[in-house]
Amino acid sequence: MYQLENYVSGQWIAGEGRGQVLFNAVTAEPIATTSTGGIDFAAALEYGRRIGNPSLRRMSFHERGLMLKALALHLRNHLHKFYTISYQTGATKADSWVDIEGGIGNLFSYASLRRKFSNDSFCLDGEPHILGKQNSFMGQHLLIAKEGVAVHINAFNFPVWGMLEKIAVNLLAGMPALVKPATVTSYLTEAVVKEIIASGILPKGALQLVCGSAGDLLNHVTMQDVITFTGSASTGLLLKSTKKILEENVSFTMEADSLNCIVLGTDVEPSMPEWDLFIKEVRKEMTLKCGQRCTGVRRIFVPENKIEQVQIALQKALAQTIIGNPLSEKVRMGCLAGEAQRKEVREQVQKLLASSHIIYGSLNDVAVTDADAGKGAFISPLLLMNNNPWSAKEAHEIEAFGPVSTLMPYGNIDEAIALSKLGKGSLVSTIVTASSSIAKQYVLGAGTYHGRILVLNNECAKENTGHGSPLPLLVHGGPGRAGGGEEMGGVRGVKHYMQRVALQGSPTMLTAITNVYQPNAAGRQTAIHPFEKYFEELEIGDQLITEKRLITAEDINRFADLSGDHFYAHIAATDFNGTMFDKQVAHGYLIMSIAAGLFVDSYKKNPVLLNYGIDELRFTKPVYHGTEIYVRFTCKEKLEQEKREITDIDKGIVKWFVEIFDDSNEIAGVATILTMVAKKGE
Repeated sequence: MYQLENYVSGQWIAGEGRGQVLFNAVTAEPIATTSTGGIDFAAALEYGRRIGNPSLRRMSFHERGLMLKALALHLRNHLHKFYTISYQTGATKADSWVDIEGGIGNLFSYASLRRKFSNDSFCLDGEPHILGKQNSFMGQHLLIAKEGVAVHINAFNFPVWGMLEKIAVNLLAGMPALVKPATVTSYLTEAVVKEIIASGILPKGALQLVCGSAGDLLNHVTMQDVITFTGSASTGLLLKSTKKILEENVSFTMEADSLNCIVLGTDVEPSMPEWDLFIKEVRKEMTLKCGQRCTGVRRIFVPENKIEQVQIALQKALAQTIIGNPLSEKVRMGCLAGEAQRKEVREQVQKLLASSHIIYGSLNDVAVTDADAGKGAFISPLLLMNNNPWSAKEAHEIEAFGPVSTLMPYGNIDEAIALSKLGKGSLVSTIVTASSSIAKQYVLGAGTYHGRILVLNNECAKENTGHGSPLPLLVHGGPGRAGGGEEMGGVRGVKHYMQRVALQGSPTMLTAITNVYQPNAAGRQTAIHPFEKYFEELEIGDQLITEKRLITAEDINRFADLSGDHFYAHIAATDFNGTMFDKQVAHGYLIMSIAAGLFVDSYKKNPVLLNYGIDELRFTKPVYHGTEIYVRFTCKEKLEQEKREITDIDKGIVKWFVEIFDDSNEIAGVATILTMVAKKGE
C-alpha cells in the first residue's frame, strides 16, 4: 500500500509511524497511508520564510502572475491523471471538473490580475493625501508582502480547488504557502503538488505540503505569517484560540461551513421560468459533490401557499438522480468522501429529525448503479420538512455535511429575511425572483448576514455560475457562523497577504520610493521631449512645461459647433445672472484638447504608438475666453505589457500626469493620460 509523502523543507518525506489509512470512497479498498510523524514543523515554516519568501518578494507582480499562468498551463497537461485519482474520492466527472479545473481556473484568474498592479514587488493602496498647506508634506498607503508563510488548513473535500484557490492569491502577493489538505482525500492533493514541484515553475520554498495531522504546526507561527482555515466553525474556533496565534496577533481567516439558504420569491408561480430554475438549483446544490460543499444549500424557504407544490417538484427532481459509481456515465451523484463522513452525516440528520421529518430519501438505504452500497460511502439525497421554522431551531443550528436540505415555509419576504438570519451568518444565499423590488428588499434586508447573494432569474439563467460557486474576483466568506472572514475577491484577496504601511514624507521622496509620480514632486526637465523617448528611456518624473495658449471666444464658438455641445454656459448671449459663471466659459473638453495640442510632440514620428485613454479627468476651475493656459506634463508611472503574439510590437503603457494651469498659475484641470509607447529593444 502506497505511503503518501509530505513535501517540507525542500524534500519529499514519508512520515514516521503507522499513520492513517485512506480508502477508496467507492469500493472501500485501502489506497494509501499517511503520517506526519517526525516532521519538524518549526523548521518547515522557517524554510518557507528563509528560502521561499525572499525569492517571491524579489519578483514583481507581473513575474508572479506569469508564473501562475505557466503553472496553470502545466497542470492542464495532467488532467487525465487528476481525474482518474479524483474518482476514488467519490466524485463524478462533473464534481471533479469543479474541483480540478475550477482550481486551475483560479490560477488563470489571478495570473490575469497582474495587470491590475505595477511591475514592482509592492503596490500603492488608495489615493495620495496632501498633508501640508505648502504641498511639501503628504501621505500614501503602501502594501508590502509579509515576510512569513501562508498556512492553509483545509478540512473539507475539495483537494485541488481548496489548495489552488488559496495559493493563487498568496503567490501573487509574494508569500509562500504551506498547505494542509483534508486528510481523507489528501492523496489527490499530493498528486497535484508532485506535478507542481516537478515542473520547477515555482521557486524553492514557495510551496510545502503536509498530508495528515498538523501536529504542533500552529505553535511555531509568527506575526508575519497568515493562517487560513476552511472547515467546521468549532474546529476553526479551536485553532484560532491557539496561544501562539493570540500572543503574536497572527492573521487568521476562517471560512466555516454554514447553513446557507435559498429563497423562492413570493412572486414566482409554477408557470414561470424562475420556478424551474429554483427546482434545478436546489437539486444541483443537494447532489453536486454529494452535498459536501461549504456553500451547499442547507435551508430552503418557500412561500407557505406553495410549499406542497415545491415538495412534489423537488421529490420528482431528486428521483431522477442516478447514484452510484462515479466512473459510470449515467451516474449523477457519487458518494461521500469516506465512511467516517457518512457516519457523521447520519448522526447530524438524527439531530435534525427532532423537529423535521424526511419527505424524500432514506437515511439507511440507497439504490446505486455499478457499485456496492454496502462498501462505498453512498447515501441517499435527504429532503427534510420543518413545518415550524420559528420554534423548531435545529434546521438553523445543525448542519449535515452531505446531500441534506430542509424545506421550510414562510409568510412574506420580511419573514424570509428573518428566517435566513436564524442561521447566524452564512457564506451564500440565493433569492429566486422575477421582481426587482422583492430582490432589493431581500438583498438590503438579509445582506448583513450573508457573504454573497445570488439574485437568480430568467435573465441571467444561461450565464449564472450558481448558488454554490465562489468566484475568483468576488469575495468568498461570510459573517458570524461562516467564520467572519473573506478570501479571494480579486485585488482585495491579495491585500490579505500584504502589510499596509502609511508612508509620510515629501512628494519628491515618496515619488522615489513608490515609483509613481506624486503631485507637487520635483520634475526632471530635459532637452528631449518625453514623447521622443522609448519606454526604457523614460524615467518617472520626466517633465515638460509647455508654451502658453490664449483661449478665445472664437475657440469656444467653433468647438460648440464642431461638437454639438451648446450648453448654455458656452453661449456668449446667455444671461449669466444666477449661474455659477461670470461669462461665456470654455468647454472642459476643449481645454483638454488644447492641452493635448500643447504637450503632444506634433508632426514628428516618435515612439508613442497611440493614446490609450484618460483617467481621473477633473475640471477644477472655469476657463473664460481671454485666459492663457499652459500644461505641466509629467511621466507618472510605467506599466509593462506582454506580447500576445510573437509579431506584436514590443511596448509598454505610460501614465502621464497632466496639470492644466491658467494665467494666475492656478490649476484649471488635471488628468492622467495613458499612452502606448514602443520599446527600443536590443
